[in-house]
Amino acid sequence: MTETLTIRRPDDWHVHLRDGAMLQAVTRHTARQFARAIVMPNLSPPVTSVAAARAYRERIVAAVPEGMAFEPLMTCYLTDDTEPAQVRRGFADGVFTAAKLYPAGATTNSANGVTDIGNIRAVLETMAEIGMVLCVHGEVTDDDVDIFDREAVFIERVLSPLIADLPQLKVVFEHLTSADGVAFVEGAGVNVAATITPQHLHINRNAMLVGGIRPHAYCLPVAKREAHRLALRRAATSGSTKFFLGTDSAPHPREAKESACGCAGIFNAPFALESYLAVFEADDALERFEGFASEHGPRFYGLPLNEGRVTFRREPVSVPETLDAGGTALVPFHAGETLGWRLDG
Repeated sequence: MTETLTIRRPDDWHVHLRDGAMLQAVTRHTARQFARAIVMPNLSPPVTSVAAARAYRERIVAAVPEGMAFEPLMTCYLTDDTEPAQVRRGFADGVFTAAKLYPAGATTNSANGVTDIGNIRAVLETMAEIGMVLCVHGEVTDDDVDIFDREAVFIERVLSPLIADLPQLKVVFEHLTSADGVAFVEGAGVNVAATITPQHLHINRNAMLVGGIRPHAYCLPVAKREAHRLALRRAATSGSTKFFLGTDSAPHPREAKESACGCAGIFNAPFALESYLAVFEADDALERFEGFASEHGPRFYGLPLNEGRVTFRREPVSVPETLDAGGTALVPFHAGETLGWRLDG
């Protein structure tokens, strides 16, 4: 039995670091594990300009604890009014690594998102021309669509026509949650890939609903039926270069999660790698973990692989019930559980 596992240092291709006091509290968890991360721009106000992205990157770098090496990769929040020149300039200057499509109203701080994909046609054509990645929150928000079907309907109504029309556009279908999404990505061309979160590999919708409403298992897109979870596990552990690590770690104070609203988001950053590794071991795919965690993502984005290494040891690690964030309690994914691998350092 393998007692240690050493891999190239991973990257997180989808993370929410928030801002202000929360940024100061949670950045260290991501920086401890990952060399780089695609940072989501859905602040309030959102990161829609080159200047805002530069300033946010500076705040993130300032929040990284001394002695940790971490590079935030910034994204442009697309709105109906985004100018192609802004996106082109940000990408050319090395400020924007990608742009993020939030359908308006789909998730946290998405009210300023895109109301119709046609409104950003010129932006998407520019991105296709310059080779800039479009990160997609793949859900429709129509009132007549069941929340468990939003991803499948988005593929049918928005993403499939977009890819057919602009096949040269590089697209990352973020936080994939369904067998429909897996099938679409697998059947698409080389310019389409997807990230998968640890929670969608571990839980199905029962985690939210059995034994009462369990808000700490609530995220968007929501976890779905067991058949979808199993499809995601097969994709993640398959070795396919189309699938790679993206935590979608999204911290909210405990009181916000346990409120009448129950904010969407799962804070998985503190033990993200240990969580993923549990899946790969259970599915007898440890030899494919490095590709998923450390290689497929940078290759899709056209970035160099990391030179550093990280080592895991087969030791129990207890996940605390809560973690302190400057006086605010955060409930981490796997709270109260014991995971079987420990990341050194």
